[in-house]
Amino acid sequence: MASPRLETFCCPNRDAATQLVLAYQPQVFNGVCLGSASFNLLLSILQLLPKKSQGPKKLPQTSSATILLFVSACDFLGCLGIIFRSTVWLGFPDFIGNISVVNRTDVWPAAFCVGSAMWIQLLYSACFWWLFCYAVDAYLVIRRSAGLSTILLYHVMAWGLAILLCIEGITMLYYPSVFSCESGLEHAVPHYVTTYVPLLLVLLANPILFQKTVMAVASLLKGRQGIYTENERRLGAVIQIRFFKIMLVFIICWLPNIINESLLFYLEIQPDINGSSLKNVRNATLITWFTMGILNPAQGFLFSLAFYGWTGCNLDFKCQKKEIQWESLSTSAGVHAYPSQAGSSLNYESYPPKKTVVVNGHNSDEALGMLSEGSDASTIEIHIPSGSQNLNDAAAPEGIRGKL
Repeated sequence: MASPRLETFCCPNRDAATQLVLAYQPQVFNGVCLGSASFNLLLSILQLLPKKSQGPKKLPQTSSATILLFVSACDFLGCLGIIFRSTVWLGFPDFIGNISVVNRTDVWPAAFCVGSAMWIQLLYSACFWWLFCYAVDAYLVIRRSAGLSTILLYHVMAWGLAILLCIEGITMLYYPSVFSCESGLEHAVPHYVTTYVPLLLVLLANPILFQKTVMAVASLLKGRQGIYTENERRLGAVIQIRFFKIMLVFIICWLPNIINESLLFYLEIQPDINGSSLKNVRNATLITWFTMGILNPAQGFLFSLAFYGWTGCNLDFKCQKKEIQWESLSTSAGVHAYPSQAGSSLNYESYPPKKTVVVNGHNSDEALGMLSEGSDASTIEIHIPSGSQNLNDAAAPEGIRGKL
């Protein structure tokens, strides 16, 4: 799990609220974290491994595909950090017990505590920044056709801000040293703020950016032919549902963290957190604490479902890498992939040529195609044998066929 309380636990003079959650059934809690992280990591690997039913494909060189790659990498490495930390906690309880000893000389328990907590926190913080970059990129692709030229800026934002905020928060938390952290809540507040800023940014800003992108997609589709047909409506709905799945996964996985931290801060300002009047608050805190241990590591697998759908278990170990076909509609037989709502795909064929709408140097099909990067199990394919770059406003009934 990813919580700023993990870093706070490295201080021997930790506050009472932190002691409450970390001292409650630590073996059970770390077992839950280890089981959830291991299970979801295996499922994520199973999702991304090549399947026998899939032919050779070509990886798209677009900003959206690159961002999704780094989101998956951060989730993967974050899960590995949780597995390592939980394994040490379960396997070496005496080693972990030395963390709470004041004025000790053994630096290895403290180094492990700080290093593992920072590793987990940094990677998930970078994941939040990459998710924010994905929302920004989706909007700019439609409005300004941003692409690979802006990926360097996304790297600076994601990795740079994650490292900067993490170092700033840790420095304030462990002043003057990890062996003698300052007592009280004030010195820990900057650490909690720097931890939750990227999380709240994704939670609040991404829905707004996604909504603006969907509105821009609708305008772009109308501009392709001058009218808004059922085909365009369906394509717009597919993109909207894709964004909805991403936000749904994020809310499910990280809302318990916000609730738990709010409850812990409420307990910290109470004169006696063990009072009988706070029993329900303490129970809710412990429940959300264990919920975090289950849901935080599940983000990687759930995102793989949102991005790709369930890809099945029929693995192909002869295939060296997973690739995705990508061709521009500017060719005589262009293909574009768009994610579908329920793992099905629809083929639209035999449309006569129509006009091309250019969006800041890119045609509309290229801009729309960038929003569907990462979709493999569920696609909408648009075949235009005549060389056209746009859909016709009147699709032939026989040109639509669903395949499950």
